[in-house]
Amino acid sequence: MFERFRNTKMAILSMAIAIGLLVEVNPLQAQSQETLTVAGGCFWCVEADFEKVEGVSEVVSGYTGGAVKNPTYKQVSRGATDHLEAVEIMFDPAKVSRETLLEMFMRSIDPTDAGGQFCDRGAHYTTAIFVEDAQERALAEKVIAEAEADLGRDIVTPVLPKKEFYKAEKYHQDYYKSQEVVLFTRFGPTTRAKAYEKYRQGCGRDARVRQLWGDDAPFVGS
Repeated sequence: MFERFRNTKMAILSMAIAIGLLVEVNPLQAQSQETLTVAGGCFWCVEADFEKVEGVSEVVSGYTGGAVKNPTYKQVSRGATDHLEAVEIMFDPAKVSRETLLEMFMRSIDPTDAGGQFCDRGAHYTTAIFVEDAQERALAEKVIAEAEADLGRDIVTPVLPKKEFYKAEKYHQDYYKSQEVVLFTRFGPTTRAKAYEKYRQGCGRDARVRQLWGDDAPFVGS
């Protein structure tokens, strides 16, 4: 009887230790993740670009920069909210730095265009980098200054205080790789992934980025 009690007690103790280790490990894992919020025109394209970067765990499409709570795509696309199409990039700073991601971002957009991006026009398609503190602002401004020197042209992408980020509707997430068939698109019935490919090519994103940045463009053709 005593032996059985001792075995049961040891099993409970082992389970408690295992649970304790999990509780300790999970916060450490969470702390290893940081978030970069940027607006680079069509959020499908920015999401598609940065989900290919090693060290990036997830990219979420959404809206930020305005004051309207819980905006819809229809509201934002009509320009009635002051929100921009944006993304949150979750990354492990031990694998890829914020500075590297910012450098890649600058060379994946047209930072000289104050009226939108590529074929997408309007304030909600303009570019921006959102920051939480003075340190992040200084880093963003440094990367912009370096990109401006490399490009030899004025850059209009602003550095803005980070505001609440609203996740876009479910169908916008991972649009670029969705195999769901949509009956009504500008290209007729097709998968979202195929519609995305045709949209990206037709919008001239890669062609313009290549024209601006040449071999420094990290995502052309993605």
